[in-house]
Formats: sequence, C-alpha cells, structure tokens
Amino acid sequence: MRLTELAKGVAAIVDHVTDQHSADAVAARLRDLGFVPGEPVRVVAAAPWGGDPIVVQIGSTRFALRRAEAQRVMLQAAQGGVA
Repeated sequence: MRLTELAKGVAAIVDHVTDQHSADAVAARLRDLGFVPGEPVRVVAAAPWGGDPIVVQIGSTRFALRRAEAQRVMLQAAQGGVA
C-alpha cells in the first residue's frame, strides 16, 4: 500500500521508499527525513477532495507532503491498527 492510500488515523509501518528514477532527490530526502523501513507512520490530516498537502507523522515528527511525494512511500500494515 502507498502512503497516499492510508486512511487518516490508521497506523502503518514504512516498508521502503521507491525511487521514480535514478538519483531521485525526493526519494533520497524522504529517507533522510526518517521514512526508513520499520518506522511507524500515520496520516494526521489531509486536504479536502484529495488535494495537497497531507500531514503525516513519522515517529514523533510531523511533515506536510505533496501527494506526489507521498506516493513514493510504500507501507505494510501495523500490528494493532489505530494509533
């Protein structure tokens, strides 16, 4: 599942960040910010009607991401469901 598909308030675990092309600077920056395998993540808020941005929490830090950026983050289901 992609981060953009995660429902608000539902916990998940980062599986990996997908590079859209070689030397993908956005994917590298997401990994630098903490979107690394095993990190817990959840969507805190989202713009209405599927717009930008979405606010996600990774660990104890919140980020506002464009949907095009969040599409790169692949998830796996978290144990226990809602965070």
